[in-house]
Amino acid sequence: MPLSTFDPDRYRELLAAKTARVQQLLADFGAPDAEVIPSPDTGFRMRAEFRLWHDGDDLDYVMFRRGEPGTPVPVRHFPIACERIQALMPVLQARLRQDPELRHKLFQAEFLSTLAGDTLVTLVYHRRLESAWRVRAEALAAELDIALVGRSRKQKEVIGRDFVTEQLPIEGRNYRYRQYEQAFTQPNAAVNIRMIEWACHYAKPLAGDLLELYCGNGNFTLPLSRHFGQVIATELAKTSIRAAQWNLEANGIGNVQLIRLAAEEVTQAMNGEREFRRLADLPRPLADYQLNTVFVDPPRAGLDPATTAMVQRFPNILYVSCNPETLAANLSVLTRTHRVEALALFDQFPYTDHMECGVLLQRPA
Repeated sequence: MPLSTFDPDRYRELLAAKTARVQQLLADFGAPDAEVIPSPDTGFRMRAEFRLWHDGDDLDYVMFRRGEPGTPVPVRHFPIACERIQALMPVLQARLRQDPELRHKLFQAEFLSTLAGDTLVTLVYHRRLESAWRVRAEALAAELDIALVGRSRKQKEVIGRDFVTEQLPIEGRNYRYRQYEQAFTQPNAAVNIRMIEWACHYAKPLAGDLLELYCGNGNFTLPLSRHFGQVIATELAKTSIRAAQWNLEANGIGNVQLIRLAAEEVTQAMNGEREFRRLADLPRPLADYQLNTVFVDPPRAGLDPATTAMVQRFPNILYVSCNPETLAANLSVLTRTHRVEALALFDQFPYTDHMECGVLLQRPA
């Protein structure tokens, strides 16, 4: 986030301008008026990371402005972070300044927190971490009531645990999510809840089974599973698969089959081009599922052409996008066979140009 753009007094004005730009970008696809989901104007980020800048006895969190990569800007206050991270930052900074072992060749600090305040800090170094570091790190973690991870090249030292456990209230039920450090999680918990509930709202009347691509740690998978007979959820990243497996078990969800496949591999399997041993773990053949709906939450690059063609087979497409430009490119193809029935804009990243979008597409009967 460019530091100069933070202005909570103008938040609604900035959101309106961003909304207008995205709606104009998507205007040619016949979408109804967008539902716009705002963010809290402060305290919304559950993740933050900073470079650490050493200057004599001083040690500062710093960021860099666009176009000025060599000029560090000290961060004295970070009001977009959640309250737990805001409160922890100066305390951690003071402890690091005072401890030669913990600050020696310290390069970066990363924060991951939850709505309940469960917090993990990752400290990244340009040196190997020896036993003396671990002794000081254990004392620091106990004092600050945090989990702590130390990282350097080809080294990871875990103090306590390398994850936090989030709880999200969705549709009257609390879901527990294990979130590992340095793995992808949605950064804005308040808006994430609204995104999931939006997806569930439009999933409720859809019959049959669900195929989900890019399921991550099961962020959408867990609540969506209540609205379908069976769910096949696919993901490639090993850490996300490990988190999703724990999340399904911890929440007592038994109708989800989690398969480690890339979206391109799922497309090949659906096209009958390749057979994958991992699909043999399904309780029945892929062709026997009533896959009437596909849910996709792709990376910024959007859907590749082969996957775009594959999802067009489904009567119902629920698409969550973190990049309106690639969403528009995909919609230029998807709307040849489907109609946009619902559109939502989620302000996951206030004070930036980024906008998360949700689209329901349905094939006309």
